[in-house]
Amino acid sequence: MRFGVFVQVPGHHVGGWRHPDAVTTDWPNLRLMQHIAAAAERGKFDMFFLGDGFATGYDEHPSTIGKFEPLTLLAALAMTTSRLGLAATASTTYAEPYHVARGFASLDHISGGRAAWNVVTTAYSKSSAVFGRQHPPHSERYAMAGEFVEACRLLWDSWDDGAFIGDKQAGRFVRPGSLHIPRFDGKYFSVEGALNVPRAPQGHPVLIQAGSSGPGQALAARIADVVFTAQNDPVEAVTFYRALKAQVEAFGRHADEVLVMPGVMPIIGDTEAAAQVTFAELNQNIDARQAFTVLSERLGMDMSGYPMDGPVPTPPPTEHLKSRADLLIEMARRDNLTLRELTYRVAAARGHLLVIGTPPQIADVLECWFRSGAADGFNIMPPFFPGQFDAFVDGVVPILQQRGLFRADYAGKTLRDHLGLKRPVRN
Repeated sequence: MRFGVFVQVPGHHVGGWRHPDAVTTDWPNLRLMQHIAAAAERGKFDMFFLGDGFATGYDEHPSTIGKFEPLTLLAALAMTTSRLGLAATASTTYAEPYHVARGFASLDHISGGRAAWNVVTTAYSKSSAVFGRQHPPHSERYAMAGEFVEACRLLWDSWDDGAFIGDKQAGRFVRPGSLHIPRFDGKYFSVEGALNVPRAPQGHPVLIQAGSSGPGQALAARIADVVFTAQNDPVEAVTFYRALKAQVEAFGRHADEVLVMPGVMPIIGDTEAAAQVTFAELNQNIDARQAFTVLSERLGMDMSGYPMDGPVPTPPPTEHLKSRADLLIEMARRDNLTLRELTYRVAAARGHLLVIGTPPQIADVLECWFRSGAADGFNIMPPFFPGQFDAFVDGVVPILQQRGLFRADYAGKTLRDHLGLKRPVRN
């Protein structure tokens, strides 16, 4: 079983920041990030994962209003960790291949081979205003992403392994013939010129992809090492898992080369009743405006004008989070949810699996999903930090270790070692 911690501080739950144990001071709080990273490494987690976005405003989710730039933060955390993978989001719609390739290659060197890039196309059109660009349609964003990743891979292979020899006697800092200048000429991106970073310890940083729409799954099957996904029904999760692995094989890759890790929000208590009380407290602290902002973004339409205790309206086709909108509407219809009930679920876990209970109960659910072939591991999404994450590391992880479902210690040094992934060979 693999584990990442999805770090959205002060918490994933919209009301999580108001919990007495949530840290909200000295914002943005580097010490809190260091605490989370230390806890994850103590728990032998595969990776510390940062989502990212560009929009800000009063009604945004508290975790997105003000935050660190991801690569800057992960470079700092590389100095206080030694084994934990460090994963960050970067957009293929609002960046350039050279900048992204250079940043992640540098992080891989700084961390000793622990970098990962979460490849996103940036769903929300309001991000375009920040960059002064027109937001591309959904299908075009994925076509751009495919070119972007291809260009980055060529850049990462600019140099042979061991090219920088520093031979003082021969007067050669770099081995002759070790530079291979990439030339990429696509519809959306062109690159002609080498990366001025030596080939990374992992060859290429680990690639993560989180799209679950048709184009998103196709991109993941072609380029990803890890797929983050939102699933809340075990049967549907197994179906998704099998379909994605089949697509991976259709691209000529082995199914084990891609790991599927759904998001999970565990709400943990010493007793099940205590966990339910914590969940109730979190829901009482929901800011309706923020909750509706989160829901409306996921569904691609403004939900504020509909009756809260009426049925969930069917949104129009969206150019934003297509797969997430479909998942939430399917959940609402399956569980016969009112708009108020769906709002609470989205405010909590945004369509991801929500598990409430004691550490053994949480471990039971994760074991069931893992053994049934619904997941290769999980991206843990605590409702607030650091308390609920500490409870997972110190309560749930030891149970899974005792059951032989999770490592007792790291076996290697790089993130690819942790995930059982091969180091790409330079072609």
